[in-house]
Amino acid sequence: MNNLQRACLHVLIWALILILFVYISSRSGNLGNAVVIFLYFGLINITVFYINYLYILPRFLNSRRYLGCAVSILLLIMSSAVIKYAVASFFREIVLIRGPNRDYYVTFWEYIIVASVTGAFFVFISTAFKFAGDWFLNEKVRKNLENEKLTAELAFLKSQINPHFLFNSLNNIYSLAYQRSEKTPAAILKLSEIMRYMLQDSNEPTVPLEREIRYLQNYIELQKLRFKDGAFVNFSYSGVDERMQIIPLILIAFVENCFKHGIVTDEAIPLDIKLQVRASELIFEVNNKKNLQNKDVLGGIGLSNVKRRLELSYPGRYELTIENGGLIYYCKLILHL
Repeated sequence: MNNLQRACLHVLIWALILILFVYISSRSGNLGNAVVIFLYFGLINITVFYINYLYILPRFLNSRRYLGCAVSILLLIMSSAVIKYAVASFFREIVLIRGPNRDYYVTFWEYIIVASVTGAFFVFISTAFKFAGDWFLNEKVRKNLENEKLTAELAFLKSQINPHFLFNSLNNIYSLAYQRSEKTPAAILKLSEIMRYMLQDSNEPTVPLEREIRYLQNYIELQKLRFKDGAFVNFSYSGVDERMQIIPLILIAFVENCFKHGIVTDEAIPLDIKLQVRASELIFEVNNKKNLQNKDVLGGIGLSNVKRRLELSYPGRYELTIENGGLIYYCKLILHL
């Protein structure tokens, strides 16, 4: 909402309030009296509201000149009371006359006290409005800064993944090229598809789950090219809807860990990867044979990176279970999409 729209909204609200009070008052008395009491004096009170809201509070409170602020507010209240009395003097028979028989006129100081209380009320309302507006503005700024911080942190975590994966993949392709393997062109093609996804699609906050699955398939196929005697990998998925979204590159660490620290050449205990979607719940399970000579199961940036990204992107909406006993390494991730 720009300044003009905000000003029009304020004018409309005050106009509706004044019209409502004039209408209510005119039903039990004279319309002219109601217009004088609520329109003229209402405009003075509204002026007090905005002088305090737009001038006194920003000028003195922002610079922490509290004494000057208090003195200015006091002068505003007193001067508005005097102005009201001057206006009331022109409508003496309407505003100043009191009593059951309308035979008593309010004195100057009696009127000043009542008018000062009214002015103080509008000063209080404008001060509360100012503090409430500043609080909401500061809260909005705080949330924006927090979101920017989270975005920057997520970008940093994602940037850790790319060089880490690229380094491992290039090593694999180098080995194939050094051996003059016929698998080298296929490996380069798979790597190019993977890098296209990592450099383009993964820049979005979320991606279609189907693309993430395709990325995992490419990665698995690329890794299988490393093994001369073959790698035994079962990858299955079900319940995937084209509308489902997920943050990119969140599942790769678990799969990469299996190839890096597990054994995938045992046909009796293959690497088993399952992805299931039930309603809005994604269940991702990885089960593989451990390499007992490798003590690092999911170390370095792997596990801490994944956990941090999950905390930032799915706070309170994920469950991560890791079982690392005996010969089998088992990992289960549940995401509430």
